[in-house]
Order: sequence, then C-alpha cells, then structure tokens
Amino acid sequence: MTDDLLAQLHALHDELQRRMRERFHRDLPFDELVFDRWDRARRLGFGDGASVYHNSYVMGDVKVGDATWIGPFVMLDGTHAPIEIGHHCSISTGVQVHTHDTVKWALSGGTPSFDVGPVRIGDCTYIGSQSVVVRGVSIGDHCVVGAHSLVNRDIEPYSVALGVPARVRGRVAISADGDIELDLD
Repeated sequence: MTDDLLAQLHALHDELQRRMRERFHRDLPFDELVFDRWDRARRLGFGDGASVYHNSYVMGDVKVGDATWIGPFVMLDGTHAPIEIGHHCSISTGVQVHTHDTVKWALSGGTPSFDVGPVRIGDCTYIGSQSVVVRGVSIGDHCVVGAHSLVNRDIEPYSVALGVPARVRGRVAISADGDIELDLD
C-alpha cells in the first residue's frame, strides 16, 4: 500500500468518524462507517427497512422480514436448512442461529451426517444478546428470549423464555391500545 493511499484512507476514516459522532454520538469501526447496513439487507433480499451490520455473518438460506434489526456480531447459519425471521424483530448483538450441528459426526469420526433442522423466529420477537438458537427450533410471534439463553426447544407465541436451556418464565401481554406487559413467573 502506498503512503498516499494510506493517508487517504486515514483522512476518510477521520471524516466518517467525525460525522458519525456529530450525528449519532457513536464511534464505530471503519467498515461500519463505510458500509450501509440497510443497503446490505436489501442486497440480501431482506424485507423493507430491515438492517444487518457489516460484521454479522449471513450464510445459506436466510429470509428476514420487514423492519427487522440484525445487530452486530450475529451469526445466521442457514447453510444446511433455512432460517426464517419475521418482521419487526430484534436479533441482538452476538446472537447465533444454527441449522445444523456436527456433534455425532465429530464423535464418530465422520460416520453419520450432520444433524439438520430449519429455524423459524416469528414476527415481533426479541432475541437477547449472546443467545444461541439451535437447529430445528421454532420461536413464536411476540416472544422475548432473554440474554445469554440457549433455545433448544420450541417456544410458544407470546412467551418470555430465558436461561440455559431456555424455559418459559412468563407471558407477553399486549393491550388493545398497544401497551405491553411482561408477566414473569
């Protein structure tokens, strides 16, 4: 890399960083300053108004609905089966969604194939930071999955689930005027 090009990159970084701080009071890595997360979502065929951070991985068959936010450092691994995420969801920082595992394959020295299953996350659902959703799981509409949870079984709509493994610990109640209550056990 020439010194001139390096100087231009530093100047670009400084300018983009200044604009981001002025507009949003944030300091982001260079790649997040350069690439637009809404544009990336459009290029991936996600729904209108969806966004996905540049430093998140999207592999295989992944469908995402309108206005869904895919946070930084997320892994959506639909390489062996589809992942479907509904509209108006929040998939928080560091969430991992997998459609396969290699446990039996590794333990046997490669004899059986991978265990595979699709994953569905319903509309208007929140998946908390650092949670893991494993193959074959369906999470209903209007659910909350607490941070650091391991979702290894289906979760019914309007549920609050948390823990390792995640268990339903409450219900989501939405009134006619749109007020939301999380009724926890």
